[in-house]
Amino acid sequence: QVQLVESGGGLVQAGGSLRLACAASGSIFGIRAMGWYRQAPGNQRELVARITSAGSTTYADSVKGRFTISRDVAKNTVYLQMNSLKPEDTAVYSCNADIKIYRNSPDTPYWGQGTQVTVSS
Repeated sequence: QVQLVESGGGLVQAGGSLRLACAASGSIFGIRAMGWYRQAPGNQRELVARITSAGSTTYADSVKGRFTISRDVAKNTVYLQMNSLKPEDTAVYSCNADIKIYRNSPDTPYWGQGTQVTVSS
């Protein structure tokens, strides 16, 4: 079984910083891409940032210049450094990974349980 475990959420004042981490464990042959999504109450889940195994990154326009995604391939871990946080960043942040559990298996999306990020004004 594959498991994604997130950490690092919490409460922070506007302008502050938080660092999220997500570690994948279990029967993993390879991970093509990992990313972070968020969902605020009443809103649809949206992509925040994504990074491929080659290091290519994608960011939502709303977080460009403030958030940085990085990845430790050896540890199957992805990080999201969030700076200059705004109240509108408040949401449940969930980790996603496209994982191949053996050589010829398809890339399958897995999700973490989510971690709450609350930014107070």
